[in-house]
Amino acid sequence: MKRLIRNALILLLPFLFMVLINETIRLKIKEKPYVAKGITAVNSDEYLPNKCTWICHNETTYCKTHHVKYLKSFYSITDVFYFGFISLLASTGNYNAANIIFLVFLIPFTILYFIIRSLNIQDEIRKNLKQNP
Repeated sequence: MKRLIRNALILLLPFLFMVLINETIRLKIKEKPYVAKGITAVNSDEYLPNKCTWICHNETTYCKTHHVKYLKSFYSITDVFYFGFISLLASTGNYNAANIIFLVFLIPFTILYFIIRSLNIQDEIRKNLKQNP
């Protein structure tokens, strides 16, 4: 039963934490929120040099110019992966759905699956060590 509760918490807490942070931040944002396809986002789409907004998503070069401070020398490496993944998502024919499936569900749940699997294996190792000292 403890394992089930632990595993459920590992799966649920990151998403609950993310929602809590987003809704808390939403209260502090003064700019007009970005609206696309009838959905209101947390951030605006204004060009703000001091913080990222949806402009950074829609125009990556603006973000790289105004917000990236330390890793500019690595653009030649990171851009290949970043724009490659964006192209992969776009090649599905439905960028928005692919983005949600991969970045919100598939990758996080894969990471959480391996965390849970690792903890379960550690439990088995501890159990076997106690039985065979």
